[in-house]
Amino acid sequence: MPIFNPELETLPPDELSRLQSERLTKLVAYVDQRMPFYHDAFAKAGFEPGDIRSIDDISRLPFTRKSDLRDHYPFGLLAVPRRELRRVHASSGTTGRPTVVCYTRHDLDVFSEVVARSLAAGGAEPGMMLHNAYGYGLFTGGLGLHGGAERLGLNVVPVSGGGTERQVTLIIDFKPDVIACNTVVCPDVERSSGSSWRHSGTDQPALRDTRRRAVDRHDSTGCHRGLGVRATNIYGLSEIIGPGVSQECVEARDGAHLWEDHFLAEVVDPESGEPLPDGDEGELVITTLTKEAMPLIRYRTGDRCSLNREPCACGRTHVRMSMIRGRTDDMLIIRGINVYPTQIEAALQGIEGIVPHYQLVVTRDRTLDEAELQVEVAESLFDAIGAEVLASGALPVEGQLTGLRESIDRRMRDMLGLRLAITLLAPGAAPRSEGGKLRRVSDQRQI
Repeated sequence: MPIFNPELETLPPDELSRLQSERLTKLVAYVDQRMPFYHDAFAKAGFEPGDIRSIDDISRLPFTRKSDLRDHYPFGLLAVPRRELRRVHASSGTTGRPTVVCYTRHDLDVFSEVVARSLAAGGAEPGMMLHNAYGYGLFTGGLGLHGGAERLGLNVVPVSGGGTERQVTLIIDFKPDVIACNTVVCPDVERSSGSSWRHSGTDQPALRDTRRRAVDRHDSTGCHRGLGVRATNIYGLSEIIGPGVSQECVEARDGAHLWEDHFLAEVVDPESGEPLPDGDEGELVITTLTKEAMPLIRYRTGDRCSLNREPCACGRTHVRMSMIRGRTDDMLIIRGINVYPTQIEAALQGIEGIVPHYQLVVTRDRTLDEAELQVEVAESLFDAIGAEVLASGALPVEGQLTGLRESIDRRMRDMLGLRLAITLLAPGAAPRSEGGKLRRVSDQRQI
C-alpha cells in the first residue's frame, strides 16, 4: 500500500531519534515560558529547561495526569491566547466535567496529517469513499477523522454514530470502500443487511478476538463467515490529539505504528512510574512534540500496552504499540465510550426517589457490549408505592417507577452519551462487599 508521507514515516531510527530530541528540547522551553503549570512543575523537580538535551533525558520530566486537565478546567493549560484557537473539543471526565482540548491552525494541520497517515496505513487510497460512523460534535472522533480523510483525498460520507438501519441503507446504496466505526457494530450491519459487506475497514481499538469474530471468522471448511473486510485498529485519545496517534498497517496487522515525529512514547510501571524496556507491558505515556495550544509532557494515558521496535513488513520505521490490554484505573470502555463509575454517581445525584447504591453490570453477547445499571429505590418511595419485590430484587416498573426509570435513562444519555438498560431495585438489593462498600462494577465480559 502507498505510504502517505514516506519521507517521515520511513526515517531511519537514528534520524528519527535526532528529530525527536530536537523537538523535545524546543517543547520543554516552550511550555516553561508559556504554561505556568509546567514552569512550576519544573522548578519543583529542580531542573532548568536547558538541562533536557535529548530524549534520553525524558525520565527527568514530571508526569502529567488527567486530573491536571480537570483541575485546570476549562482553559488553564492553554499555551496560546484564546484568539489563536481554531477548534475546541471535549471528552468525558471522571466527575461528569469534560476534559477540554484545544487546537490552533497548526494543531489541526498535525491532526489531519496523522489521520491521513493512519487511513493510508489501513489501506485507504485517494479517490475511495469513506463511511464515517464516528460521532460528530465535541467528541474528537468524527471531525478528526473527517479532516484527515479529506487530506488523504477520500470522499467522506459524514454519517456520524447511531442509527443502525440508516447506516445499513447508506452502506448498501453508496457502496463505500472504507468504513470507520467500532468493530462491534459490524455484525449488526451484517445481520441487518442480510449480506456481507466486502470492503476495507478501520476501527477503534478492539480486542483481537472481537475483531476476528466480527470480520475475520471462518468455518471449519475455511469458508468465510464474517464480513470479509480487512480490519485494522486506529488508536487515539482526545488529550493527545484525537484518533490518529497510532494505526495498524494493513500489511502486518501486528501492532499500531505510533507516529513518533509528533508523539514520544514510553511504557512505564503503573505503580512506580519507572520506564520499562520494549516488549514489557505497562502504562503508555505520551509526550506531544509538536502541539501548540495544549502540549502535554509525559501524559499518563492509563492504557496498558507494550512497544515493539522490530522492523515491519510495511517499511514504516515508527515504533509499534500492542493492542490495549486494559486500563490502570477504573475506567471502562463500553461500545467505544469511556465510562467511569464516578460519572455514574455524579449523574445519579439529584434524582429524587433513588439512593446512591447502584451497580453497573457489563456483559458481551457475541461481539456487542451490553450494560445494565441497577439502582436502588429510596425506602420512602418504596413504602409509598407498596411494590411487590421480585425474587431477583428487581421491581416491576409501572406507575411512579416508570417515570423514575425514564429520568435515570435520560440523565445517563445526557451526561454519558450512552444508553443503559435501567433496572430498579428494592432497598438493600444492590450487592455490597463485606465491609459495606458497594461493588460499583461487575464486568462480565470475557477479555
